[in-house]
Amino acid sequence: MENIQIKESNQGSNKIWTKDFSLIVMANFFIFLGFQMTLPTIPLFIEHLGGNDQLIGLVVGIFTFSALIIRPFAGHALESKGRAFVYLTGLAIFVISVGSYAFAMSITFLFLMRIVQGIGWGLSTTASGTIATDLIPAQKRGEGMGYYGLSGNLALAFGPSLGLTLSGILPFHQLFFICAGLGLAAFLSSSFIKYKKVIPNEEKEKAKKWDLYEKSAIQPAVLIMFITVTFGGIATFLPLYTAEEGVSGIQWYFLLYALALMVSRIFSGKLYDRKGHRAVFIPGTALIIIAMLLLAWLPNKETLFTAAILYGFGFGTVQPALQAWSVEKTSVDRRGMANATFYSFFDLGIGLGAMFFGQISHLFGYKSVYLSAATSVLIAILIYLLLVIKGSQKRTN
Repeated sequence: MENIQIKESNQGSNKIWTKDFSLIVMANFFIFLGFQMTLPTIPLFIEHLGGNDQLIGLVVGIFTFSALIIRPFAGHALESKGRAFVYLTGLAIFVISVGSYAFAMSITFLFLMRIVQGIGWGLSTTASGTIATDLIPAQKRGEGMGYYGLSGNLALAFGPSLGLTLSGILPFHQLFFICAGLGLAAFLSSSFIKYKKVIPNEEKEKAKKWDLYEKSAIQPAVLIMFITVTFGGIATFLPLYTAEEGVSGIQWYFLLYALALMVSRIFSGKLYDRKGHRAVFIPGTALIIIAMLLLAWLPNKETLFTAAILYGFGFGTVQPALQAWSVEKTSVDRRGMANATFYSFFDLGIGLGAMFFGQISHLFGYKSVYLSAATSVLIAILIYLLLVIKGSQKRTN
């Protein structure tokens, strides 16, 4: 199998919003919207099929593990088969698997299709992040990744509320057809992208034979894992938790979260470009912890809304900075593997959160879910401080 190097065509250009970048942002929004619409509605669908909290956590989380397994292979394929092949294949698998939910009559079938969806998700999101990195000028990578990440995070914010609204109006099979249709829209949009050309480079092929991750991306990837655990708790159990507590406004939670994300993206990427991750990580994670503690308390909808805003600011500040960090010291022909590493840990956090919190909620109730989530982010802060101290000591020596 040939290894490749990516031929940079945007060197010397400072323009972020090219036609191709706009298309990858649009495609990313569509695929994430279709995916995020299923996150809060699949738990409801599993309840409809007769499942409990433990099964909900298992079915919601299992797709992340198939995504986790496929990502290293996706990273290699991006460097051998090219961006278009990996991305379009992943989108096609996503469309077929999500569309199949409409025909699910048992939790077993749904579980199997979630595994298939994870393969498509792992391929498409690894490719999409790499394509965006290719298209953004190096000197504006933090800002550009902020804009790119906004498309996914806006979908993450609006998708759940839209899915919940439609699930109250439409039968589940129609909802899943709509989600699959959004995946198809992503496929069509991405078909018009002019992908980076590749040139053969066989020198490193043997060294990369057993290569499953990019070493330079490990630190930000581990940090994002402990942070995305929180989203596993929010997307999977927050609708059920608010219903149990009698707190209304769950749709508004996701909308307010979206607005906070939009505002945070305006400044967080530029701040990262100018001052690095030290300027954004601690403030962002502190906001996430406060949001989790508010959700654990949750006396009324005003507290729910405040938590949404704080979580949006926190996550919207930290996530693009960590993704930019993951490719910061990576060579051009290793971007695919760097993004594969980052998203593997991103997905792993969500999957572990959904499964772990399924057990926690079953044993101790929903409030314990968000206390545990706050603890996970605190662990991320402690790891980050250790990394910063270790880095400072190396520079001193």
